[in-house]
Amino acid sequence: MIEVSDLRKTYHIGFWRKPVQAVKGVSLHVRPGELYGFIGPNGAGKSTTIKILLGLLSADSGTARLMGKPAGYPASREHVGFLPEQPYFYDYLTGREFLAFYGRLARIAWRDLSGRVGEVSELVGLKPDALGRKLRTYSKGMLQRIGLAQALLGKPRLVILDEPMSGLDPLGRRDVRNILKGLHADGITVFYSSHVLSDVEAICTRLAMVVDGEVRREGTVSDVLSGGKESFHVVLTGPVDFSRLPEKLGSVLDARTIVCPDAEAKRECLQWALQQNLEIEAVARARHSLEDVLAQEVAKHA
Repeated sequence: MIEVSDLRKTYHIGFWRKPVQAVKGVSLHVRPGELYGFIGPNGAGKSTTIKILLGLLSADSGTARLMGKPAGYPASREHVGFLPEQPYFYDYLTGREFLAFYGRLARIAWRDLSGRVGEVSELVGLKPDALGRKLRTYSKGMLQRIGLAQALLGKPRLVILDEPMSGLDPLGRRDVRNILKGLHADGITVFYSSHVLSDVEAICTRLAMVVDGEVRREGTVSDVLSGGKESFHVVLTGPVDFSRLPEKLGSVLDARTIVCPDAEAKRECLQWALQQNLEIEAVARARHSLEDVLAQEVAKHA
């Protein structure tokens, strides 16, 4: 569905045309039927990569293919739905007029258009009365829903979404998350970027983590998490005087807990606790989240 190899893009900023390399060799592969997350901090190169895939920007070097065709060819986008990070909607169209307009752009026949508008509206949770209202009366969550609806009008095989949960409240995020899971269950390939890492961790089958214009990790969520630095919590009984704790053994989390950075530090920490006649209550592997792993990658390349 998506094949990107050694993609590079440099912008030239300001009067002096200062070069800023936004994408520094991104490579990734999205297979049919995947729900694929594309994550990274602001300025990592996610939106630039998406724009190159859709032919909105040209790459300096490298290759990008969409639906088996070179990115930028109109034929590569024939079965693709897209929602940009900051879509612009004409305020004085009603929801129904807006979807009808995009439906005609997607070459949906007039006789089928009304039914298809109803289908996608129901899919994204837009009530019929909302379709008769002008878009300027819509909330942020409703605009995201109708943006998703237009991306689905043409019955795409691949949907590309740039920050679809941006600005949504927790309930709105839950609804969009459920929509994405539903698309995936229907066999539609979903590729989306997001800063909401807990949602990516919960629903994505695979993901790529981009830092400073490069893919640092790619794979299933468990693959990416297991590749993170493993740490351990050593919990002692009762309040403990940690003033004599050697720095190399770890850091103090609270009055009873030491966070050891690796297995060797954990072993030495346990020896230290026994030497201090401290009672060990528990030893547990710290569970890392995508946020933890991303923070590690950012710190590594700061």
